Amino acid sequence: MSFQLRPFNSTTPATSPKSTPDIPLEPTSIAETKLGMGFLTDLVLKIIYFYGNITAQQLAEVTKLPFLGVIDKVLEFLKLEEYVDIIGTQGGFSERSFQYIIATKGRSKVIEVLDRSQYAGPAPVPLDDYIDIVLRQSVTDMVANTDTVRQAFGHLVINDTMLDKIGPAANSARSLFLYGPPGNGKTTIAEGIANMLGGLVLIPYAVEIDGQIIKMFDPLNHKVVEMPSEPDPEPEPTFGEPERSGPRTTDRRWVVCKRPQVVVGGELIMEQLELIFDPISKVYEAPYQLKANGGLFLIDDFGRQKCRPQDLLNRWIVPLEKKVDFLALQTGKKIQVPFDVLIVFSTNLSPSDLVDDAFLRRIRHKIEVPNPSPDEYRDIFRIVSKAKKIPYSDEGLRYLIHEHYFKKQRDLRSCHPRDLCDQILDEAKYRGTQPAMTRELIDRACEAYFVKLA
Repeated sequence: MSFQLRPFNSTTPATSPKSTPDIPLEPTSIAETKLGMGFLTDLVLKIIYFYGNITAQQLAEVTKLPFLGVIDKVLEFLKLEEYVDIIGTQGGFSERSFQYIIATKGRSKVIEVLDRSQYAGPAPVPLDDYIDIVLRQSVTDMVANTDTVRQAFGHLVINDTMLDKIGPAANSARSLFLYGPPGNGKTTIAEGIANMLGGLVLIPYAVEIDGQIIKMFDPLNHKVVEMPSEPDPEPEPTFGEPERSGPRTTDRRWVVCKRPQVVVGGELIMEQLELIFDPISKVYEAPYQLKANGGLFLIDDFGRQKCRPQDLLNRWIVPLEKKVDFLALQTGKKIQVPFDVLIVFSTNLSPSDLVDDAFLRRIRHKIEVPNPSPDEYRDIFRIVSKAKKIPYSDEGLRYLIHEHYFKKQRDLRSCHPRDLCDQILDEAKYRGTQPAMTRELIDRACEAYFVKLA
C-alpha cells in the first residue's frame, strides 16, 4: 500500500508565506541580550573555569554573543572584581586575543555559581522571545495542494483515495491518527508528511526563564541548514588601536533548521513529556513536544509504550484542544509554551482498545492504512525487485501469492516485497546462484521469513 521504495529527497515542500525565517539581529549591548549582567558574568565565569584558559574571542564563539558591547563589558566587570586574570595573548594584540583564567578570588565565586547551575554553553534566549518566534513560524502556515501531495508521495505505491486523505491531514497541522495492520507504511506516510512541511525554522540553543536554563537544540532531531556566510570581520586592529565594530550580523543564539521531525516509539515514558531536570547540572532538557514545535511529532507503535495508553492520551487533551502546553519547573512555577505541532499517532493495534470517543473527537483526522490489493502488491514487487536487481517474473509472483498467501490464508503486506527480495538475495548468495524469482528460491525465502502462528 505505501512501502518506501528508494531514498527520497523532497523537492516539492508545501508552500509557505515565508520559507526563510527572519533571524533576529545580534545584540549590541548587555541590555539587548535581555539576560542581565549578573547572568552573563556567571556564564562567562563558568566557561573560563571549564576551559582552564580561553581567549576573549573564543568566549564570544562559545557564548554566541558579540565581543564588542557584550563580552568585553562582562570581562571588564570580572577583571574589576578580580575574578579573572589575563595571562597573555594568543595570535594577536587586540583585546580579543587576551587569554583569561580564573583568579584566586574567582575560585570561591565560581564554586558558588556552579552550585546554582553548571550550564556553560551558548547564551540562552528569553522564553518570551522564543514564544514570539514559534508563533511567527507556525506550522499552520503550511499549505499542501493536490500536486504537492502526489509528487511528494510519488516514490510510493499508494492510491489516490489515500492521498486525498493525507493532504487535508497535512494542511490541518493539528493531529492525525494512523491505524491498520503492521508493515503497510504508516511510519513512511508520517515521514512523507513531515517532508512536505517546507520552509525553515529558528531553534535556540537554550531558553532562559527566571534564571533557569532549558536546553532546546538537539542535533538528533534538529537538522541544521547552512545559511549564507556572514560578512568577513574587519582586520584586527594594530596594537594600541581601539576595536572597531563591523556590520551588524544576526543573533547566533538561534540555529536555522529544517522543520523538526521528532519520532518516538515504544521507549517513550511519561517523564519524557515533561521538563527533564538534571539534579547535578541543575539544567533542564526540553521534552519531545517542545523540540518538535514548528514541525511533526510522531508517536510510533502507539499503545506499546511502558505507560498506559490512557495516561498518554490524557497528557495530550489540553495541548490538542488549546494549542498550548503547561510545563512545571522545579520551583513549582508553571510555564505556558506553544504546542505548534502536527502530532501523529501510529498504531497497529485496534483503536477501540486504545482510545475513547472523547479523545478521538480531539484528533482532527483518522486514516486507516489497509493491506495492499494484489495489483498494488505486484507494483511494489516490481519496483523493489528492480531496485535490488532481481529479474521480475509475473509467473513467479503468481506462484508466490497463490502458494504462500491464498493457500496459507495470509494477508498481503506492503513490507513483504522488500523483505522477501532480501531473503531471495540471501538464499542465492549462499547457493552461489543468480538471484531470481524461481519457485525454489521463493519457497526457501518464504520458509525462512514467515512464521506459522498457532
